[in-house]
Amino acid sequence: MTVKVIGAGLAGSEAAWQLANRGIDVELYEMKPHKMTPAHHSADFAELVCSNSLRGDRLENAVGLLKEELRRCGSLILACAEEARVEAGGCLAVDRQGFSRLVTEKIRSHPNIRIVSQEVTQVPQGPVIVATGPLTSDALSQAIGAYFGQTGYLHFFDAAAPLVTAESIDMDLAWWQSRYDRGTPDYINCAMDKEQYQAFVRELISAEEAEVHGFEDKNVFEGCMPVEVMARRGPDTLRFGPLKPVGLTDPRTGREPYAVVQLRQDNAAKTVFNLVGFQTHLKFGEQKRVFSLIPALHNAEFVRYGVMHQNTFLQSPKLLDRYYADRRDPLVAFAGQMTGVEGYVESTASGYLAAVAMAAKVQGRPLPDFPKTTAIGALGLYISDESVENFQPMNINFSIIQPLEKRIRKKAEKNLAIAQRSLEVIDRLAASGI
Repeated sequence: MTVKVIGAGLAGSEAAWQLANRGIDVELYEMKPHKMTPAHHSADFAELVCSNSLRGDRLENAVGLLKEELRRCGSLILACAEEARVEAGGCLAVDRQGFSRLVTEKIRSHPNIRIVSQEVTQVPQGPVIVATGPLTSDALSQAIGAYFGQTGYLHFFDAAAPLVTAESIDMDLAWWQSRYDRGTPDYINCAMDKEQYQAFVRELISAEEAEVHGFEDKNVFEGCMPVEVMARRGPDTLRFGPLKPVGLTDPRTGREPYAVVQLRQDNAAKTVFNLVGFQTHLKFGEQKRVFSLIPALHNAEFVRYGVMHQNTFLQSPKLLDRYYADRRDPLVAFAGQMTGVEGYVESTASGYLAAVAMAAKVQGRPLPDFPKTTAIGALGLYISDESVENFQPMNINFSIIQPLEKRIRKKAEKNLAIAQRSLEVIDRLAASGI
């Protein structure tokens, strides 16, 4: 039996790989390069918007736990990320082009996967996993809405930060340091004094935005809020957010700066850097004008400006089960951000779980039991929890994982204990041949 997978982003690539590794023939449909979206820049699979899209890698962080679970379960995405890794303190940052190229090569060389380069405009009959992501084409988006008998999905908006060249950063005004000096000094820090910061915020608030149909501040997902929207929430909002100076010391003064913009490497060669937390939908000319007010970026060369995308997601608790499958038809599953998991790692986890469950169904085996004590299981249970009111996209976090039976006061110790409990379950599942 052949399983169709629609979309070769992180969720779709992971799903295709897991199915194929279980001896199942896979038809992987991807509309690139014949049809591209504003977020697509190459024909490769599993594109990322920035080098740090996979986020933190410590077990006391929930996303770090999720990544470790996926590693132990044989995730393609995590294996390729490790191979394309670049230094970024406690984060799993990658060379984006190298990462996507690795995923593409692995997928294309697998004997059980056939690539079909065409746009899908209808929900196919099962077995199928639809993983077309937040930028699902209009035709398929309408078809999914019709499939579920609703006029549309919910929507939110996602933003990507601009990139600058390393050689254009004024290192007489910037310095290398990781916050609290953790790990190697992997971030370039650009300080502002009070006057510079206030002038920057004034210009940011008044800068002209690009037109994004239907955009309203209340629709912005909190985890990737445009920097200009954040600035409107109060004069010090940025100083307590992406521009917080805590844990950093300006070597020119020996003191903590008033505000700091951090830059993170975006490729292995360290020739391009990402403005951390500077997702935006300002017009391109306004981005250059306003962001060049950051003293160390006064001559910055922008190799990519920030862009704003409309993301689409399902009312999953009403529609999907804990394995991301249609409650009415278990052989039709969905994966990725359209299900309401937010983030690349979470999307990968949804593709993984949808695939291992689909493999069990078509091969007549029991469904794998990923409990709420695991991050993988907790995500699936969150998006399928019918008791959730006002369902919104969710990053993995410890609040949706089953709490410990015993109380541990220190947060880091508690989180590590939750992680240890989870990984014991994951190891048992992996040993059972899920």
